[in-house]
Amino acid sequence: MVGTNRGRADVAKRRAESVHRVLDFDDIGQAVAGQFSEQALEALEQNPNVRYTEADGTMEALAQTLPWGVDRVDAETVHANGETGGDNSDGAGGADIAILDTGIDSDHPDLQANLGTGRAFVECTGGSCNTTWDDDDGHGTHCAGIADARDNSEGVVGVSTNATLHAVKVLDNRGSGTFSDVAAGIEWVADQGYDVGSMSLGASSGSQTVRDACQYAVDNGVLLVASAGNSGPCSDCVGYPAAYSTVVAVSATNQDDALADYSSTGPEVEITAPGSSIYSTYVDGAYETLSGTSMSCPHVSGAAGQLMDNGYSNTEARTQLTDTAEDIGLGSNESGSGLLDVEAALGGSGGGGDTVPSVSWVNPSDGETVSGTVTVQIDASDSEDSDDSLDVTYSVDGGSSRSTTYNSTSGYYEDSLDTTGFADGDHTFEASVTDSAGNTSSASITVTMDNAESAPTVDGLSATEVETGDSDAEFDVDWGVSDADGDLSSVDLVLTQDSDGSTEDSATVNLSGDIASGTTRLVAAGDDGSGNSYTVDATVTDSSGNTGSGSTSTSETEDTASAPTVDSYTVTEAGSPNPHAEITADWSVDDADSDLDTVALEVTDSSGSVVDSATNDVTGSTATGTDQFKIKQADGQTFDVVLTVTDAAGQSTSETRTVTE
Repeated sequence: MVGTNRGRADVAKRRAESVHRVLDFDDIGQAVAGQFSEQALEALEQNPNVRYTEADGTMEALAQTLPWGVDRVDAETVHANGETGGDNSDGAGGADIAILDTGIDSDHPDLQANLGTGRAFVECTGGSCNTTWDDDDGHGTHCAGIADARDNSEGVVGVSTNATLHAVKVLDNRGSGTFSDVAAGIEWVADQGYDVGSMSLGASSGSQTVRDACQYAVDNGVLLVASAGNSGPCSDCVGYPAAYSTVVAVSATNQDDALADYSSTGPEVEITAPGSSIYSTYVDGAYETLSGTSMSCPHVSGAAGQLMDNGYSNTEARTQLTDTAEDIGLGSNESGSGLLDVEAALGGSGGGGDTVPSVSWVNPSDGETVSGTVTVQIDASDSEDSDDSLDVTYSVDGGSSRSTTYNSTSGYYEDSLDTTGFADGDHTFEASVTDSAGNTSSASITVTMDNAESAPTVDGLSATEVETGDSDAEFDVDWGVSDADGDLSSVDLVLTQDSDGSTEDSATVNLSGDIASGTTRLVAAGDDGSGNSYTVDATVTDSSGNTGSGSTSTSETEDTASAPTVDSYTVTEAGSPNPHAEITADWSVDDADSDLDTVALEVTDSSGSVVDSATNDVTGSTATGTDQFKIKQADGQTFDVVLTVTDAAGQSTSETRTVTE
């Protein structure tokens, strides 16, 4: 796969022998999956628009004997209080949980009512495939049941019971799929605007394409959850994509709250959940008991769906899950913040009490560069309090709190912030919200302030001699300028003769905006053919008086025009028995200046009278030709045949040949 800068996927597509798919991650860039020759990859690696090249490896479904834990994480307690991951009034799915796996059994009685839209990046094979995204392995169906099996008095019940499940089939009937298929599935989940992406899959090595897809999904509001891996016992062995900072990595425990012996561990582990001997849905309407971090992952995904159904953003839900996890005595590299506690995450009463308000930044956004006065916009909400009743404040770099006012038109809490009072550079903006019950939440971003006025620059400057018919030396000056602040004012151009430093010509062009280019003619009067050298200086100025400069050299070509020459010239007489002269002239001419114009011939008798003539129009640097003359009653006479070649500048050369009839 080849990762490119934004909008430059064509660079890789042109080099590909075949293209499998193109992934687009907005500002992060693009990625092209396909077949590339070694020579193509070597060339692409030298291209400045290419960020990386990598093999399209595979990811495997992470399961061993493949899981029980709804009761252990207290999910059934919140079900009793109406927390099911769906809209509590009519039973319709509220949260959208995407299972990126081998698919989901579309006929399973414990899942069918919760199924939404599916998408296959690896198509289902076999006779039991009702849809392209159906499960032809069983792994994805098992994970789907853990996250969101229906509470319908049969089979099993999931952590959520009423969210909408979306099958994103990225693994085949052997539980295997390529990096690009997985990345495409993540991209699709983000583009649909789903809440949770559950990934019970992984690989021992990373993929920049998958990393980009994860970042893209998080940027678009998706909470990504992945199994840490089944490489245990080991240390620092969390697989990918769980190891990426954009993904919640989940390890696995057994019925004794001990770390499962197969579970991968490492500093990337964020939370743990039951993973051993978990009973859940399977293909063909069946149920199976399986073990692995594949089973612990959907426990967390189901809880995340419930939080986001209650208005939490992806980042807020992630924080809430870890903040409320139960300490079961495992190390942080084994369990992260602790064991998943669904009841605690949902406020201890499963929605029966006062929930925590949510808060997020609208403007400025994380990583944005700002200057001047900025309208601060913060999105805050709470299920118990009206929008305009929350106390929303923010601070910069931990300074004093600044209050905001609710704007009913925009729906955001707003304030006007003058950034010129802060030093240029990165600053931490933290927003805080407090509801009527005293519950609080906060959200932080990093913003770069840049109020320094930047100087404009001369980006390109060149001068080309222009040949004209007058006596002046003339030059076309091509220039290009820019200004990061967008306040270009003018560009001044000066032509100076190098020998004595005298100014030959100058020009000023008025400008505006952030970028400009053009061609301006400068003239050195009377210098045509002088052979003098010159310097062109350009000075660009912005509206604040800041300047940038550049220079280039040029010269006038010395006049070396030369006269044309006669290369060969022969004249013969046919010698016929009649009294007429039949004369043939063969000639060849050239001109070093490549501006031939005419070749003229005149036949004169012994008295000097012209008895015949011919004129030939010619061009370029060389010309050849033959002219014939027939003169009556010329028996015994002698004639001179004069050839004159002339160039466009009027310079000429003549030669004469004599012939007797």
